[in-house]
Amino acid sequence: MPQLSRLIRILLVSVFAFAAIMDTALADVSKVKSEPKIKAYQEKFANYLAHCASCHGADRLGVTGPALLPDNLKRLRKEKAVRIITEGAVATQMTGFEDKLTTKQIAGLVDFIYTPLTKIPIWGHAQIEKSRKLTPAKATDKPLFKADPLNLFIVVESGDHHVSVLDGDKFEPIARFKSHFALHGGPKFTPDGRYVFFASRDGWVTKYDLYTLQVVADIRAGINTRNIAISADGKHVAVANYLPHSLVMLDAKDFSVEKIFDVRDRWKKTSRVSAVYQARPRNSFIAALKDVPEIWEISTDPNAPDTQEGFVHSHEAGMTEHLKSSSGLFSLRRIEVKQPLDDFFFDQSYRHLLGSSRDGKHASVVHLDTKQTIAGISLPSLPHMGSGITFDYKGKRVMATPHLREGKISVIDMSSWKVIKTIDTKGPGFFMRSHKNSPYAWAGVFFGPNRDLVHIIDKKTLEIVKTLRPVPGKTAAHVEFDKTGAHAVLSIWDMDGAVIVYDAKTLKEVKRLKMSKPSGKYNVHNKINFE
Repeated sequence: MPQLSRLIRILLVSVFAFAAIMDTALADVSKVKSEPKIKAYQEKFANYLAHCASCHGADRLGVTGPALLPDNLKRLRKEKAVRIITEGAVATQMTGFEDKLTTKQIAGLVDFIYTPLTKIPIWGHAQIEKSRKLTPAKATDKPLFKADPLNLFIVVESGDHHVSVLDGDKFEPIARFKSHFALHGGPKFTPDGRYVFFASRDGWVTKYDLYTLQVVADIRAGINTRNIAISADGKHVAVANYLPHSLVMLDAKDFSVEKIFDVRDRWKKTSRVSAVYQARPRNSFIAALKDVPEIWEISTDPNAPDTQEGFVHSHEAGMTEHLKSSSGLFSLRRIEVKQPLDDFFFDQSYRHLLGSSRDGKHASVVHLDTKQTIAGISLPSLPHMGSGITFDYKGKRVMATPHLREGKISVIDMSSWKVIKTIDTKGPGFFMRSHKNSPYAWAGVFFGPNRDLVHIIDKKTLEIVKTLRPVPGKTAAHVEFDKTGAHAVLSIWDMDGAVIVYDAKTLKEVKRLKMSKPSGKYNVHNKINFE
């Protein structure tokens, strides 16, 4: 027995020692000079290992539970984190620790998980491939249900981390499945609408078969992922990562890793990837970089001329490699700009890119063919370009974008690149949506005391003609239209939330379905046709 106890102690010491030397799990203790601070840190780390590591990993990168890193926790306020550790989280495996830890110890855990890592952790080819899981689907060329497969809605229920598949004609659920924690960036569809891909904030990418209604592939392509994009031909999935600083290319069929870009500028400065977009007419991906003044265009056409410029640093091997020059597939084209642009909108031709600057008061128009910035647009605080819409106004194509810090919507002439009107709203907004068959644009007031309001804007007059308050006191957001534009579907962002269906012409409520914080709804037809 004494020998067994000694062995257990040795093993425990070894585990703690191993974890303690893991750079990706530790704050920079070397900068802590005083003995009391070092002791306090060691206590926090010991509590983390004892109570959190089994689910969230000794390195905080996540296992069965999500990654506990500052970037992954940006939407979780520290006060709420204290409450979750104390009481647990509804609809998850997270139990409360109020009977095991003191208030001070819980506060210490919160401080620990919001502490940045000292080094960017490695998540390369080996780690990604190891996480890959394939589940063969039933062999069929037709949907195994009667609903119109192109008029389905994919509803992301972030309250309990599920996805519902909704019949867009009857507005009835036909399937529901559990998703990874915190889906992020919106699902993407293959050109035929059969498969849909999801990305979670923790880097998991999931492929779902909308004909058989089952998950067919799963892989972790990053540690903190912003969004994904699918190529114009549906063959490749690009994954934009904050952590590590990488852009990952996956084969859309089986999720095998095709290429990993360690994202750096010409001078080797590393950068997070804010987002990646499909540029269908260009047969390419466009990537927004958070920390360096470059825009990346990556070819997805194997027959295109090789436009590779410079070298790409291999993420895992730690050496420099040149991309294959025998084809244009994944060749990199750098577009230099004056300052980082990290929120994009494109015109229909994908020749022009509108990107918001970090100061939140300007947008730049970049001509992607010439690689020149051709215009600057002065805007109210922090436009949300990615949520903008376009429509015809008095014979001109215009783009409208909400703003995240002011109650305004800017309407921009896409030929002169001038703001032709600023629409005052009841508060800052996050989402806008319209449809070619609808006379209206819908814009939610997402922030502030009026977050329960939705403005209806006449696209002919640019005036607010009606303001809806679907559920007083609860956030109303993210409108999506059905295939024909006959109905507009709205979310109530609440654990006890709902999806509300409106007649898009009369603006009258048609139906209401209970949902758990339905953060987004995505119509297959509209998404594959870029409506």
